[in-house]
Amino acid sequence: MDLQLTVPCAVVSTQPTRPILKHIGDSRQSVVCDVSGGVPTIIYWGAALNAASIANLDAIAVATARPNMPGVTDAINAISLVPCHGDGATMRPGIGGHRPGGRHWAPRFSFVSCEVVGQQLISISRDDVAQLELETKLECSAWGTLHATATLRNVGESRYLLTNLSITLPVVESATQLLTFSGRWAREAQLYRRDFVDGAWTAENRTGRTSHEHLPLIFATERTADEWNGQVWGAHLAWSGNSVLLAEVLPDGRKYLQLGELLHAGELCLEPGESYATPEVIGVWSGNGLNAATQALHRNVRSRPHHPTVVQPRKVMLNTWEAVYFDHDLSRLCALADAAANVGVERFVLDDGWFGSRRNDKSGLGDWFVSPDVYPNGLAPLISHVRKLGMDFGIWVEPEMVNPDSDLFRAHPEWVLAASGYEPVLARNQLVLNLAHPDAYAHIYSQLDALLAENDIAYVKWDMNRAHVHATGSDGAAGTHNQTRAVYQLIDELRVAHPNVEIESCASGGGRIDHEILRRTERVWTSDCNDALERQIIQRSTSMLVPLEVMGAHIGPPTAHTTGRRQSLSFRGATAMFGHMGVEWNLLSLRDDQQIQLRRIIGLYKQHRELLHSGDFVRYDVTSDNSAVAHGVISTDKRTALLSYAQLSTAQGLVPSPWKIHGLLSDVEYTVAYVPLGDSREHASFTMTGDQLGRIGIQPPMLFPESAVLIYLENQ
Repeated sequence: MDLQLTVPCAVVSTQPTRPILKHIGDSRQSVVCDVSGGVPTIIYWGAALNAASIANLDAIAVATARPNMPGVTDAINAISLVPCHGDGATMRPGIGGHRPGGRHWAPRFSFVSCEVVGQQLISISRDDVAQLELETKLECSAWGTLHATATLRNVGESRYLLTNLSITLPVVESATQLLTFSGRWAREAQLYRRDFVDGAWTAENRTGRTSHEHLPLIFATERTADEWNGQVWGAHLAWSGNSVLLAEVLPDGRKYLQLGELLHAGELCLEPGESYATPEVIGVWSGNGLNAATQALHRNVRSRPHHPTVVQPRKVMLNTWEAVYFDHDLSRLCALADAAANVGVERFVLDDGWFGSRRNDKSGLGDWFVSPDVYPNGLAPLISHVRKLGMDFGIWVEPEMVNPDSDLFRAHPEWVLAASGYEPVLARNQLVLNLAHPDAYAHIYSQLDALLAENDIAYVKWDMNRAHVHATGSDGAAGTHNQTRAVYQLIDELRVAHPNVEIESCASGGGRIDHEILRRTERVWTSDCNDALERQIIQRSTSMLVPLEVMGAHIGPPTAHTTGRRQSLSFRGATAMFGHMGVEWNLLSLRDDQQIQLRRIIGLYKQHRELLHSGDFVRYDVTSDNSAVAHGVISTDKRTALLSYAQLSTAQGLVPSPWKIHGLLSDVEYTVAYVPLGDSREHASFTMTGDQLGRIGIQPPMLFPESAVLIYLENQ
């Protein structure tokens, strides 16, 4: 017996719709979109088109039209900003979800409207069957970035369970290399290059933060592209929670990058009238290699109204963590502050151990009041001492966490972000506090607000020291999305109440580094590893996402606490120079000669920090075996530069190859001078033109492994 189920449906037309092309862009880049389909499709993203090309966009549509292929659907499935399986896309859909009973699991959107406002393309699409509305926004910024978001609205009468909404950006088939960033605690942002010629690469992050494991940044490049040459397409997911990144080569040769929030089962349910907006995806294109692409990302961060260098130079800080850990003693801390001021430190940051019962990492989180046992007179005596020395005072907090051994947990165990009926999974002896719970949120806000109101605190180091595991909200559903939004809201509200307080984003080091957290913070802690050898690599890769002035870089002790390596002060200082410099070292243990050298290094940083934090950061490829790295900052007018050459390990060749210093004005003469870091090396200065420096280069000195030199170039 044959059974038939008849369902009315709309048939996908096999006749191509006449393209409707829109252009956005400026002198840096052009983007051409076809908005005639259900969702806008980028058909060109690259170098800026001239006026004649923009006036004749139809020619682009004709020239780039793809034929139907045998063995596939008659409908030509475009790589739209949000590809839909209902349109015939067999790639990973940009949207996933369903209504009760599994209905409407593959939406098919139709064009409703679009408009270009300035350099922003806003498009509305609708699926009348599934009763969903999709708004996409695509904008070319003045600083060379492409910003994309999508918002899904439930315009039906039943709930819609959303499982995925991601942004998809096409890249050209000649982009045959993929650059991705993976890592772990104390070894973040390791750069990996791989062929991008077939199949798919994906990275999924379920840690509840941006993560150490997968920096949400990906580049597709031409095979010959390097730091200075070739075409580069990149994308960053500006989001501090769970994420999924995908790069795929389709069977027909087309390629794309897809980025979005990773949603757990049942995590996001849209009731009638509700909507969900994706995190922003920030794209970059460059025809001049990776340096130009990453400089656009730097300009995006620097465009913020509250960018720290707009207010004041980046102050050198001392963080007490590796100096005292939990062993807080007022007299010792005051002596440490004296030693810090003596070498030129401008900000004193008191790390973990000042509050509640926090004498170790087993108790106290959640009790954000000054410990009467350690500080019987409060923080005022220490803060007063620090301020009299001319330094700012900063403090460490971890508002998203709670220890089971705490007053807060004993009073409100129901405020934990965990599933009822299960034993919660501990990490570092702590649990995640559910900030999406209104009462928990209000309690933490009131404690932090009082802390900042009652004390002269200029800086907050905001930490987050564990991943989400089985993170479940009060309603029993997965809670990471709501928790991430609540963290943003908490920081935002504290900033409104205390606008002059700087905030650092830390998550066991570099576990929360992204452009969205930087909308509301002034700094990221790059890594818990202060080993200068590891930091050379970590900071080099992190510089591909954020500028130096927001990237915390500390001079640690001679023997690194995370690796046991012993390194010279000159190497540690040269490494910390290219970031927001700090010190994380028990300065009470310094010899006189170490004090003198550290004071000199800090003085050099202060001398050059305006250049370091306003110029263009560049990286150089100087060896084929990665035994040495070079990088630096060139002023925007290209008249001055401060550069570093670091020998990481022994090289295959005995003598280093010439270092070709690109990025300068070719017809200008520069004085090239080595910058003394307090070691015994002496080098004579010399003069070369920018053309000579870029084409011929200079001979780097022979260096021992784990050592570095700085050079300063100036047009007299």
